[in-house]
Amino acid sequence: MAAMQALIEMVIGLIALLAAVALSQFGVDLSPTKKSDGEIHRVEKKCGDAPSTHIQVKAPASC
Repeated sequence: MAAMQALIEMVIGLIALLAAVALSQFGVDLSPTKKSDGEIHRVEKKCGDAPSTHIQVKAPASC
């Protein structure tokens, strides 16, 4: 009985693997990673009248 369950689980895993491979051919990603979209967020300091720091970022001319 345990051998049959192991066989069924192996077949299910194989089907899931084949489905993931087939979907990846069309650009579907089943486990998307969190990508940084490059946004800059302003963080407000609550330190009274302390001077803030400014950072200037320039994109390369090739962009």
